[in-house]
Amino acid sequence: MPATPRGRSQARTTRPWILSGMDFADTRRKPNFTGKIAVAAALTVMCIIVLKQSPGFSGTSLFSRHEIGVTHVLVTGGAGYIGSHATLRLLKDNYRVTIVDNLSRGNMGAVRVLQRLFPLPGRLQFIYADLGDAKAVNKIFSENAFDAVMHFAAVAYVGESTMEPLRYYHNITSNTLTVLEAMAAHNVNTLIYSSTCATYGEPDTMPIVETTPQNPINPYGKAKKMAEDIILDFTKSKKSNMAVMILRYFNVIGSDPEGRLGEAPRPELREHGRISGACFAAALGIVPGLKVHGTDYRTADGTCIRDYIDVTDLVDAHVKALDKAQPGKVGIYNVGTGQGRSVKEFVEACKKATGASIEVSYFTRRPGDYAEVYSDPSKIHRELNWTAQYTDLGQSLSQAWKWQKDHPNGYGSA
Repeated sequence: MPATPRGRSQARTTRPWILSGMDFADTRRKPNFTGKIAVAAALTVMCIIVLKQSPGFSGTSLFSRHEIGVTHVLVTGGAGYIGSHATLRLLKDNYRVTIVDNLSRGNMGAVRVLQRLFPLPGRLQFIYADLGDAKAVNKIFSENAFDAVMHFAAVAYVGESTMEPLRYYHNITSNTLTVLEAMAAHNVNTLIYSSTCATYGEPDTMPIVETTPQNPINPYGKAKKMAEDIILDFTKSKKSNMAVMILRYFNVIGSDPEGRLGEAPRPELREHGRISGACFAAALGIVPGLKVHGTDYRTADGTCIRDYIDVTDLVDAHVKALDKAQPGKVGIYNVGTGQGRSVKEFVEACKKATGASIEVSYFTRRPGDYAEVYSDPSKIHRELNWTAQYTDLGQSLSQAWKWQKDHPNGYGSA
């Protein structure tokens, strides 16, 4: 495990400025004009000497150079729900982290929480940027010494992807290509890629294993599979010696057990977002009730069956994947509990966790949804020694609900 960066003041990329209100073109000055200039110059020299004697001063940022015993991870989408929780875990484990996010789905409030928790220089920096801007991405890589990339940044709603498919292909597939090109250009050779079980589509048999054929049925799953294909093709080239881990998530729920971070979806996206967010919004009275799409699937109660994975377990899988990543090797893993729960079961668990009387309305299926999806997590247990620990659905929802109650307006009420 990487060592904690030594405590020292962070060197700035800018140099000390000499601020003066003097107009050097004006010769009508008091007799002590020359003396004032001398004093100002002497003070400036003293400030520079003090700065240079300060621990860590080198004229470059701590983030811009490699240090023995310190692993610097770029977390794309680190202001988002999963990305912020992953950043928290990395920081707790003494990694150096740079978050890059355009805040289209993420929350600056989550970043501020992380900054307050880890204020020491060289621990965490935030860069506002869009991964669709190749020039900006290349500049970020040229100015920072990354050892690894955790690529979370993506729009990630199945229903929305059927309405805005081009946006999804740009945001997921094209942006992943941009990140990969920057990694190749700047010799960053470790990638932990955030993928999804949506790449499998609707398999003929359950549970899903990593060799289950990938036949995605919506633009979200298709865009993620295309990104996976790009990554895998690059790893096969002679120019690549990348260490790659592809993690295919199932349905993520929960929040930080200590209540520091949670899920705060944008209000306009609640209808497309995770069922947990919609359920909590109904319990808080933000929306009049919960909408469930699809009651005629070939399942025991007619509603979809999903594998709900707690976000704490999910980020633990990322850290284990980062620790096990090897140059020239590719690992592909399902990250789930191995247990399927129906939407109706989930709703009842949410009602119990919140103690609220939630009105549920049932509608026709959403385009792109599938009936039953749950994982076989044997491979990740066998190869990465990972097993889901937070498998009590009610407990995960109760923990997440506590954060929601404490933050009724998301991070805006922190």
